[in-house]
Amino acid sequence: MNNKIKQLRKRLGLTQNELAAECGVTRQTINSVENNRYDPTLELAFKLAHILQTKVDELFIYE
Repeated sequence: MNNKIKQLRKRLGLTQNELAAECGVTRQTINSVENNRYDPTLELAFKLAHILQTKVDELFIYE
């Protein structure tokens, strides 16, 4: 599953550390999700979408 996390995070001027802190996860988790090495839990997906000011179905691309 691909995603737009990195693009949206950068557009908002957030670092991986800042996004991770807001989501309650580690920077490594954010890095893994951004690089498609880890599919987030549903709870994390909703947190990411909220913080990145988008919808879950617009944040993740299922191929």
